[in-house]
Amino acid sequence: MTGGQTYEGGTLAVHLLFGLLVLGATWAAGTAVRERRESLRRAIEQAAEQAKVEERMRIARDIHDVVTHSVGLIAIKAGVANHVVATRPEEAREALTVIEEVSRRALRDMRATLKVLRREPGGEAQDLRPVRGLPDLPSLARTAEAAGVRVDLRTDRAEEPPDGVALAAYRIVQEALTNVVKHAAPTRCLVRVTAREGVLTIDVTDDGPGPGRRAAVPGGGMGIVGMAERAAAHGGTLTAGPRPGADGFRVLGTLPY
Repeated sequence: MTGGQTYEGGTLAVHLLFGLLVLGATWAAGTAVRERRESLRRAIEQAAEQAKVEERMRIARDIHDVVTHSVGLIAIKAGVANHVVATRPEEAREALTVIEEVSRRALRDMRATLKVLRREPGGEAQDLRPVRGLPDLPSLARTAEAAGVRVDLRTDRAEEPPDGVALAAYRIVQEALTNVVKHAAPTRCLVRVTAREGVLTIDVTDDGPGPGRRAAVPGGGMGIVGMAERAAAHGGTLTAGPRPGADGFRVLGTLPY
């Protein structure tokens, strides 16, 4: 009898211990699930916030590109028109034509950018952004030439890069030419853009004044930073600085795709 009672008591203890283990395991599993859910929630919130920051930076770069490129050229050509309107009216008329064309293009780009800012959450954005790419580079060259820069544009596209990379390249060339117009014009500028073996290379050089003799323009300073950010956003690199052993400036960027 005594042996049987001891056995039954031991069985009960085992059952109680097993029950406690099950309860403990269930509680631990529930806690782990809750922690994973909380961690996932925080990760989603952080990703959403990072996306907002990146979107704001992209929009800021787009606005900067439109404003500095277009308004800078408008200011230059307006000065030319004002200077020659009495003595060379034909040249003044050409300057006003450039102002009209640049203004219209700037308005189109700015409206497209503002639509992105006003779109409803979840709305489609791909149709709202200005679609710019490598085929639009000749337009940038013509605009710079109208501002007094002789541009030699050379493109070699063995491949067609993705739209995002092409847009980044367009904006980098746009900013580089804007800097030439603002700081070095009148001068010559060579723009080479190649796309092959998964890398898009942008090389913009001018033969303008050397360091210390380039024109200073109020409000500058963000252009090179913006170009570098665009390159970095696609895993690329960008360098900008005086040409070694020669006058002028060089912007060199690579964008892998």
